[in-house]
Amino acid sequence: MLQEILQSLPQVLVDGLTLGAVYAVVALGYTMVYGILQLINFAHGEVFMSGAFIGTAFFILIMGMGWASAIPQFILLIIVLILTASITGLVGVGLERVAYRPLRNAPRLIPLITAIGISFILQDVVRFIAELFNGNYIVTGPSLFSEQITLKASAISSIFYDARFKTSFLIVLGVAIILMVALDYFVNKTKWGTAMRAVALDRETASLMSINVNKVISITFFIGSALGGATGVLFAVQYGTIDPYIGFILGLKAFIAAVLGGIGNIRGAMVGGMLLGLMEMFASANLSLLTGGVFGAEYKDVFAFAILILVLIFKPEGLLGKPTAEKV
Repeated sequence: MLQEILQSLPQVLVDGLTLGAVYAVVALGYTMVYGILQLINFAHGEVFMSGAFIGTAFFILIMGMGWASAIPQFILLIIVLILTASITGLVGVGLERVAYRPLRNAPRLIPLITAIGISFILQDVVRFIAELFNGNYIVTGPSLFSEQITLKASAISSIFYDARFKTSFLIVLGVAIILMVALDYFVNKTKWGTAMRAVALDRETASLMSINVNKVISITFFIGSALGGATGVLFAVQYGTIDPYIGFILGLKAFIAAVLGGIGNIRGAMVGGMLLGLMEMFASANLSLLTGGVFGAEYKDVFAFAILILVLIFKPEGLLGKPTAEKV
């Protein structure tokens, strides 16, 4: 059994890093908003999904123009990422202004229910628009970065099988790492990042120190939603086919990643996303083997939620989080 697990390990690592990078960047949106507002924005998964659709629409539109064939694919990806991130960032700011700001002082359950309601609204709006223009809410984007690369893991040891992946794996992983590093720098090294950390620590005291709390919260929603939308584009590039419901389960798993790393801790969200992606792919590849065929790869979602339960029981503050007193 150990030999069979080791044989598939290179492919598990490749697939796990790809999925983990997506989880990590989406988890940043959850953890940023929670750190400042103590709000779990369950609509964030649908912002990610909207980004996937907006990005795919831009790809189809631009690649349908004759002159676009001269644009290198990577430059095209950068253009679409910037456009999509800008739009989803503005969507996030609009959601905060219309749906969350009026409820800022309400009991926590009310904005949570509002977030779930917005989630369903975004699903149906995107489904309606997709069916209106495409005739079907399941959309397949153009094929990009589809060249196959073989990782010769067998050259390291005969125990391992070779791993195969598309060049999109390198693009997704590289762009996701750049986004995470850029956010970490922004939060820890810039004036607005300092303001965000001050508001997260004590909103009332920050406002007394001439920090525009509303603007800081709007910027937080813009950045978190922009990252979510950009990750949606990366997801569409990597997996090709999207539908209005991809954001629901992936959003929940990104939330699990944020809890695993320590909700409210940005570096924790990054670590949690990567770990969850690797563990989920390991479960998908080996669960049937480990359980003697009782559980198959389709139970990988159960595995992810089991991790959430275990973390909440034994280390509720997460891997990099710190225990905090309840704010009243």
